[in-house]
Amino acid sequence: MTKVAFIGLGVMGYPMAGHLVAKGHQVSVYNRTTAKAQAWAEAHGGRWAATPAEATEGAELVMVCVGNDDDLRSVVLGEQGVLAGMSPGALLVDHTTASADVARELAEVAQAQGKGFIDAPVSGGQAGAENGVLTVMVGGEPEQFEQAKPVIDSYARSAVRLGPVGSGQLCKMVNQICIAGVVQGLAEGLHFAQQAGLDGEAVVEVISKGAAQSWQMENRSHTMLKDEFDFGFAVDWMRKDLDIALTEARRNGAQLPLTALVDQFYAEVQKLGGSRWDTSSLMARLTKD
Repeated sequence: MTKVAFIGLGVMGYPMAGHLVAKGHQVSVYNRTTAKAQAWAEAHGGRWAATPAEATEGAELVMVCVGNDDDLRSVVLGEQGVLAGMSPGALLVDHTTASADVARELAEVAQAQGKGFIDAPVSGGQAGAENGVLTVMVGGEPEQFEQAKPVIDSYARSAVRLGPVGSGQLCKMVNQICIAGVVQGLAEGLHFAQQAGLDGEAVVEVISKGAAQSWQMENRSHTMLKDEFDFGFAVDWMRKDLDIALTEARRNGAQLPLTALVDQFYAEVQKLGGSRWDTSSLMARLTKD
């Protein structure tokens, strides 16, 4: 049993923290909306705290899963922040999808206080979090990764260290770049099938057995054909992630023309009122007037 704090109980963090309890860890939680932290504690039997600092007192590992760079700084830094409550030698594991810059910034602050930090963004969406089968991409020192991995395994089917701090976030950018292209291709293919008078479900049944197969096809094609887009990662969050990737690409010289184009397609989806639709809603801009 490890004493763990979990900061941020959104659609990902809520079930992730629950898996920690199920695996026998002692868990305290903090959430900006206190009612959600109280509800989690009642459901799972853990302890809720009024501040990040209070939640992290005595914890060996502190997991954070919030929205963006600014959210991350707000819960980690300051008099009531995560680092203020952590003991020297404790390890902060950041599951937020954020920039590599903020990962390096917070790692430096933590190290100066004798505390550890690894960036560990996740992939797998809400379903992956609920089923405990997330993929975790980690940046940090090998020994810190080994310290965290047995606990991360509570909600992950794969956790891989990619290199020093920041590497996890860079890998997550690659993940989102790849997803953007695949979803756009799938949306265009399904739209073409509909326009050609084909049975979309039959098309998917055939091509999903060949080289066109993908996670997106397996899990989203059927709802895309029905114009249903309430099944996961929101467009607003995807645009946030793509902005992080495009900003990093301008720095490192990578050429991302398709990613930039799909980002603008998602902006069109937002104009359709789809800010909270899931990423498969690229289909909507092709089918809605």
